[in-house]
Amino acid sequence: MAQDTKQPLSRSQLQKHFGYANALMTPRIEKIVVNTGVGRYDDQARKSIAQDLDELVGQHASPTKARESIASFKTRKGVVLGYRATLRGKRMRDFLSRMIHVAIPRMRDFRGIPLSAVDGSGNLHIGFREHAVFPEMIGKETRLLFGLQASVVIHCRGRKEAMAFYRSLGVPLRKETA
Repeated sequence: MAQDTKQPLSRSQLQKHFGYANALMTPRIEKIVVNTGVGRYDDQARKSIAQDLDELVGQHASPTKARESIASFKTRKGVVLGYRATLRGKRMRDFLSRMIHVAIPRMRDFRGIPLSAVDGSGNLHIGFREHAVFPEMIGKETRLLFGLQASVVIHCRGRKEAMAFYRSLGVPLRKETA
């Protein structure tokens, strides 16, 4: 499927298009949450992944621990299963810019973000199979590749408004099919 090539809308155009009485009613990004799982790696690999993720997001990522023991998954309560970073403000805008303009176009066999990546509340969830597509990892010797997920949480009224907002930001969403 091809990407949508419509001209993106500005904030004032979004306000007019959806009939908002106030510019503060237009959709806005609240935060970006970046997650990665490290359940199958050893301690040295986990430290390496944590350092790479810290460099990628520009702040210290917090470990996510198992809440309870599950024997079938061989996990114990308190074991680190992944890392998470919540980005707001300038770091959020910088990460979003790098994600849209550098990382997403470098993904293998990329044909646009599927529309199913936007949930009913308008939040966008993008998974990356390799962290090496981000510009911070270019030219860096990485011992292992890991995947991560970025969730863009926005404040809007619905999915349709969110799609128009993401297109106005330049997010390469696939074209809507009839």
